[in-house]
Amino acid sequence: MILFLGMLAVALVASSIGFKKYVWFISIGYGFAVAAIGVALLVAGRAQLTVETACSCALFILYGIRLGGYLAFRELRSTSYNTKMKTEIKSGEGMSMVAKCAIWISAALLYTCQTSPVIFRLVNGSGTDALLVVGMVISVVGLVVETTADLQKNAAKRTNPRRFVDTGLFRIVRCPNYFGEMLFWTGVFVGGITTYAGPLQWMVALLGYLGIIYVMFGGARRLEIRQNKSYGNDSEYQRYVQTTPIMIPLIPLYSVEKYKWLVA
Repeated sequence: MILFLGMLAVALVASSIGFKKYVWFISIGYGFAVAAIGVALLVAGRAQLTVETACSCALFILYGIRLGGYLAFRELRSTSYNTKMKTEIKSGEGMSMVAKCAIWISAALLYTCQTSPVIFRLVNGSGTDALLVVGMVISVVGLVVETTADLQKNAAKRTNPRRFVDTGLFRIVRCPNYFGEMLFWTGVFVGGITTYAGPLQWMVALLGYLGIIYVMFGGARRLEIRQNKSYGNDSEYQRYVQTTPIMIPLIPLYSVEKYKWLVA
């Protein structure tokens, strides 16, 4: 529990960037918090580290730097993105400090729960087993999918900024970046299955895993609503959304707009 609380403190510090712009609690601060936890685990858990658990921590660092860096670059350098998002995302002006602190603490707690499978493996001294390796492979695939999707989307938007993206990975799923993220955290959760000691650790790990899955589907719903407003009258877009799954390849779920409970 001490190590978990320590990682929560790390996540709080790293995500505190959100006090400058509240949405950063769950965007740039998210990436930086995961990367910081990876670094902190390498230091605090060095006595229990194996090669594989060290690699798990390194994956957090790679994931967090990639995500945080990508979001920071887009936020700070993309004028068109910021102009568009001014109408899509609330600025946070007038939000009370109590509300901001509530978002900050709950977000940092979620990030710590997401990384808890590795935390618990170090706390429990579980070492390395087959499921850890399987989970790492799943996470690596997810990281590759997510990175590739972002690169393909950027390239497509540079070529034709007014058109929806349906090339590359977007041919098989409409939100491949979200799908990659879900794969990454599925790998993290699977990698800890053999190490969870008792109901509390299972509950914390499940909270982190199901929490990020919920957030991803909520993000897909926001994106779908935004794209329907932008491209709804385009017949090619209509064919695309009616034949291409929104979140998971081969799973015939084509829309989540009607699910109003996805408010993340």
